[in-house]
Amino acid sequence: MPKNTERDDVKRKDKKYARIRYKYMIQLSDKFNLRKIFKFTIPSVMMMVVTSIYSVVDGFFVSNFAGKIQFAAVNFIMPVIMMLSCLGFMFGTGGSAIIAGCMGEGKDEKANEVFSQNIAVSFILGLIIAVLGFMCMPFIARSFGAEGELLENSVIYGRMLMCSMPFYILQYEFQALFPTAEKPHLGLMVTVAAGVTNIILDALFCAVFGWGLKGAAAATMISEYIGGGIPLIYFISKNSSKLRIRVFSPDMKSLLRVITNGSSELMSNISMSLVGMLFNIQLLKYAGENGVAAYGVIMYVNFIFISIFIGYSVGIAPVFSFKYGAKKVIEIKELLVKSILIIAATSVVMFTAGQLLNGFVAEAFVGYDAELKQITCHGFRVFACAFLFSGFSIFGSAFFTALGDGLTSALISFLRTLVFEVAALLILPLILGIDGIWMSVVAAELISFIVTGMFVFAKRKKYNY
Repeated sequence: MPKNTERDDVKRKDKKYARIRYKYMIQLSDKFNLRKIFKFTIPSVMMMVVTSIYSVVDGFFVSNFAGKIQFAAVNFIMPVIMMLSCLGFMFGTGGSAIIAGCMGEGKDEKANEVFSQNIAVSFILGLIIAVLGFMCMPFIARSFGAEGELLENSVIYGRMLMCSMPFYILQYEFQALFPTAEKPHLGLMVTVAAGVTNIILDALFCAVFGWGLKGAAAATMISEYIGGGIPLIYFISKNSSKLRIRVFSPDMKSLLRVITNGSSELMSNISMSLVGMLFNIQLLKYAGENGVAAYGVIMYVNFIFISIFIGYSVGIAPVFSFKYGAKKVIEIKELLVKSILIIAATSVVMFTAGQLLNGFVAEAFVGYDAELKQITCHGFRVFACAFLFSGFSIFGSAFFTALGDGLTSALISFLRTLVFEVAALLILPLILGIDGIWMSVVAAELISFIVTGMFVFAKRKKYNY
């Protein structure tokens, strides 16, 4: 009797997962009109936007309740934090493409093995990064030009965020994997919960308790534990998604595929962080701490706007991967055209918003300092022109990642976020002064837009789109 009961339980479980898989297959197999595209991608966009708000909220409360030096310290060390956490993007986007491809081929067990291995490896690497980052933070901050009070505050903020680094990495990783597990709305709920926690605790710790920089760091730490910890518990437990963390046999071949396929996102985020550090060095040279603070305000808006492009690309990537695995090349072409149109329309809206809202944003963050506000407004107006081009390169990189062409994807990211920006950032300030710093991003994004278009055109016959 117990054996029969156990056999019945297995049959019921198999039927349950068969229904889930059938539903998932039907959803991804259908043609994607604009309504379905938005339904599938908006949760990912919202997850990225809410996550990007972490640093924005920290900056707002630190600037208004701790002071300009502490605000500059947050912006100074943040590129280091972002660079160390970018493993989450690599394992998330690289793994998502492989996992979705396995699902498209009907290899559900293989998909779960890749998923479980991804989470385990990224968490272990996160622990190692946290320990090394904590120990080396003074050396890192000093190496990039921080001195005196700026150095002291940068080290405090950076070391505190190292304590939650493994969960920060997982949070970024799960943002890419929730849509693959057909749970984008659950991912959005978790991210919103973490974001709201960060906002509430920032207000409490900074505005009420007066803890300043340390309070902002503590609020961010707690929110990252929530953002990475809740999904970890969900996927370890029995759940209604297609994915679950389970015991797995190490598969170096699959791990290498994930790393190779996600290398573009890794390169993109490392490059962005390195460029951010170079920005701070150049701004210290040309405008002092006011320049670093102004750049921080502009980057907050940039984080939010760019996260929209990243969220859309992450959300739509599993669809491209699934359809490519199912060899539905005509639907890939149709979806590509629709995505380009969506990116174009969004780019125009972002550029317009940047031109109209720069004064309001500057007033909210640095309205207490007239000179700093003026620098911020002027820099923002110039910088906003980059929004017209950046979305296409971000989507192009994610598109090739979804097709399994990690090399092309990595090349686009490498050129966009490192080669073009570094070259422009080193050359243009020599000609235009501080305006050259703001213009460098616009020039780099324009050239990257052209290069991405060339890759999309050149690869059309290989992938039949």
